[in-house]
Amino acid sequence: MNLSQSSKGDILIVDDTPDNLRLLSTMLTAQGYEVRSVKSGSAALMGIQGQPPDLLLLDITMPGINGYEVCQQLKSYPSTRDIPVIFMSVLNEAFDKVKAFAIGGVDYISKPFQVEEVLVRVENQLTLRRLQIQLQERNHQLQAADAELRRALDQERSLNQRIEELATLEERNRIARDIHDSLGHALVALNIQMETALTLGKMHLTKPTVF
Repeated sequence: MNLSQSSKGDILIVDDTPDNLRLLSTMLTAQGYEVRSVKSGSAALMGIQGQPPDLLLLDITMPGINGYEVCQQLKSYPSTRDIPVIFMSVLNEAFDKVKAFAIGGVDYISKPFQVEEVLVRVENQLTLRRLQIQLQERNHQLQAADAELRRALDQERSLNQRIEELATLEERNRIARDIHDSLGHALVALNIQMETALTLGKMHLTKPTVF
């Protein structure tokens, strides 16, 4: 997205009336926006696929593919569904506005254009888009940090489990040594007792009998 760079924003204008294209292009270019313009819905779809804009100013009533159909196609693809669409039309009935918002439009500009109104609505939507991008980036960062934290916790649990296993093994070895030492002491004591008994037995057998 150009909004993450130095440009104020890349705007694609779609209108089948050349005078409207010239007017909008002139006023937006003067404000520092990068502006592209096409005269049909089919040309708009081709241009968007090649280089998605930051904002789309879309005429509703056009020959061939009308503005509603262009918007519906954009919203059906993950790569273009987040592009904000501002509809433009001389129509001012409530039905048209409701339909425009229902299929994914974010705003509506009536013809003939009021320069101040166009500039305010364009900047408002681009500001919202910037905030949306920043929020998405922050969410990605939080998700990456959360994944890293989970990996660290898993490593810590694994290490603690290994420490517990080693501690258990060490305790078993200590108990085995204690048993071995105790058994060794008991065998030594028994051996001394047996040697003493044997000695006393020999002394008794070799002692002369007195009549």
